[in-house]
Amino acid sequence: MIDKSRRGRRLAVAVAATLALGVTAACGSDNSSSRSSSDDSSKGPVTITVQTFGGGKNFGLQEAIEKWNATHTDIKIKHENLTDQFEQIYWPQLIQQLQSGAGAGDVVGIEEGGMGLAKAHPEWWVDLGEYGLTNRQSDFPAWKWENGITTDGKLFALGTDIGGMSLCYRRDLFEKAGLPSDREEVSKLWPTWDDFIEVGKKFQEKIKDTKFVDGTNTLFNVVLVQEAAKHGNVTYFDRNNNLIIDQNPAVKTAFDFAVRISKEGLTAKLRNFTDEWFTGMKKSQFATLGCPSWMLGVVSGDNAAGPELKGKWDVAAVPGGGGNWGGSWLAVPKQTKHPAEAAKVVDYLTSKEAQVSVFTYAGNMPSNIQAQQDPAVQNATNEYFNNAPIGEIFAKSASSLQPVFLGIKHAQVKNAVESVISAIDDGSVPYDQAWEKIVDDAKKAAS
Repeated sequence: MIDKSRRGRRLAVAVAATLALGVTAACGSDNSSSRSSSDDSSKGPVTITVQTFGGGKNFGLQEAIEKWNATHTDIKIKHENLTDQFEQIYWPQLIQQLQSGAGAGDVVGIEEGGMGLAKAHPEWWVDLGEYGLTNRQSDFPAWKWENGITTDGKLFALGTDIGGMSLCYRRDLFEKAGLPSDREEVSKLWPTWDDFIEVGKKFQEKIKDTKFVDGTNTLFNVVLVQEAAKHGNVTYFDRNNNLIIDQNPAVKTAFDFAVRISKEGLTAKLRNFTDEWFTGMKKSQFATLGCPSWMLGVVSGDNAAGPELKGKWDVAAVPGGGGNWGGSWLAVPKQTKHPAEAAKVVDYLTSKEAQVSVFTYAGNMPSNIQAQQDPAVQNATNEYFNNAPIGEIFAKSASSLQPVFLGIKHAQVKNAVESVISAIDDGSVPYDQAWEKIVDDAKKAAS
């Protein structure tokens, strides 16, 4: 879900530099974090470093970690959110650290796009079954649990959040455009994506200094997961890990939609999770945004829309029904010097208590079934989003989510595809050449 630049050359330079710095920083911090603190446990508590990614409130762990640290003297949790770029920075860096056997945190977050590759390398991970965590199976939907099992049958990761889907919109800008602003009325405006585009045209006629949507990428992903449900719940790869991007109608439909909203002039031409995108949110450069549950924490973060826009954002139904975009897991790299303590931290951070805390703090929908059913989740509202009933909105769909199969190299292909999807919007790739380039770039990324 993440990118750092709209230009390939800038991206390559930025990624290379960040990787170099990131690996150096990670290795450097190795001397001052959990590994040095545990050489002699009699000197104090063991520090377990949890490394994650994401914008805004990212994994939403702040309150849960604060509670743990206030009530535990033997193990302390140190949280490091390394970047908001998963595909471009976090995941390549983590792969490098796992391959070298040094530099990774004691617990690491993995987004759904990296799980195919992670499962295929059991040598990278601690077997959490050795620490009793196989007894957690009933806490999760079958698909969420099974995705945390390596190809040789070992439990290596437990689920944090799931995606769900909604559409975030600026109620104040809708009022300014003469459109309904009440979330139920807004939801009725766009039962289909065709309706959504017509609403966008009306908005654009009245509002000249704000675009209707952020860019092509975010809604491309929303449409893609919706269409995947109609085509075997696959996107770029089939279940045998064969690249099918040029054969899967789901990808082409999402691509055609991205081209359409760009040609209609409805986008602010911003690529999601770039600095420009965050600035655009803060400066009200766009009025709608595809919102899986975790996106609420991104939007409300200080580096995004921020406190100044509290109450001006709201949450409505997404055109075309539901969809599941995103969701992550926590795993323990085998290189940790504290596997038992790290397993305890994973156990806690994926527990009902912690996931309820994450949802009420950041909006990330729990994958833990008990947490999903908790009244604090079911009845939750989000003050930032005009007291939207996010529990009702997301919990309703949680039990019926259809997981999309993601191949071993999904993250690499996703990055290549989204680079082109953004490029058609900023004009660097002509519309009539974009599909061929997507297919070619995806093949290169998958090789």
